[in-house]
Amino acid sequence: MFDKLISGGKLEKRVIKDIQTHIRILCSALECFRHSLSTENRQETSCVADLEREADSVRREIISTIHQGAFLPFIRPNICRFIEMVDEAFDTLEDAAFEFRYLKDDIYKIIKNECEHIAKINSAMCEILSIAFDTLLEKGDLKEKNLAIRIYEKQVDDLKFEIVDKLRHLEITNFWDGKIISDFVEYITKISDLIEDASDYLYIIEISLK
Repeated sequence: MFDKLISGGKLEKRVIKDIQTHIRILCSALECFRHSLSTENRQETSCVADLEREADSVRREIISTIHQGAFLPFIRPNICRFIEMVDEAFDTLEDAAFEFRYLKDDIYKIIKNECEHIAKINSAMCEILSIAFDTLLEKGDLKEKNLAIRIYEKQVDDLKFEIVDKLRHLEITNFWDGKIISDFVEYITKISDLIEDASDYLYIIEISLK
């Protein structure tokens, strides 16, 4: 059953190749964003929007090919949900990049170390997700990759707590400054949740193929 689904016809192979590309583009965007946080280069975040447009084109092609009949019906919903999770991670990253452009330097410097660490973890999680997808194709065990992603996600949760604790003692008199930093922190920490969700759907797909 597994070989028939994963190593099937031309449509399945096209979807698989496009999904690999979709994940790799997300990893590139996360790495670009991580570098922009480290250098505090606001303009560099434009790469996220550029890569998001590229990824969106790939996503549309994936969905179109699935609608043409790729894969058996019982597995299509989980594949589509996996793609949606990756796409939502991309959208959230784009939101984070947008807020970063308007984040005040004096506020960002207070939480810069934690934000850089989160961005580094998000990037690492994406790399593991890419490896996990390839492992699924090779009929390997996803448990180790899934666990690694869960451990990373817990680290992001801990870092978010540290950031909130710092910001709680910071006096912010301008409403928009407060909203921007609040939204920014929410977005960069949500990315790890979405990558974890995507990993869970890979695991569901693996179980359904057994």
